[in-house]
Amino acid sequence: MNIIGRLTGDAKVSTLQNSREVVNFSVAVNDSYKKKDGERVQLTEYFDCAYFFSPKVADSLTKGTLVEVTGRVSARAWLGRDGQPHASLNFHTSNIKFLDSPKKAERPEIDLTAKGKGKAKTDEKEDLPF
Repeated sequence: MNIIGRLTGDAKVSTLQNSREVVNFSVAVNDSYKKKDGERVQLTEYFDCAYFFSPKVADSLTKGTLVEVTGRVSARAWLGRDGQPHASLNFHTSNIKFLDSPKKAERPEIDLTAKGKGKAKTDEKEDLPF
């Protein structure tokens, strides 16, 4: 699944019990439609995202950043301490694509695919014979 939205806050890196690091962030996705009477309805869905491949990306995931994330979604429901039901959509992120025009000095270009695992991209030039 792919979703496009803006971060609702700065990403945070957490360390799990098994010493594995995870980047947690939330993405707001806006949608709208028109009712039969012509009234426009705006909807916003929030996804709690988890990214396990590179904690370095957290520096670039700041509030308001427009991103496209790829992964799988799961739903979670629980009862709060007050007995009220709660629910959230969790997104297990495998790829992050920045859709804003970042300033080069602010955000290094990082390969955020699961295969690249957060390695910085370099400008290696091949030695071509022509």
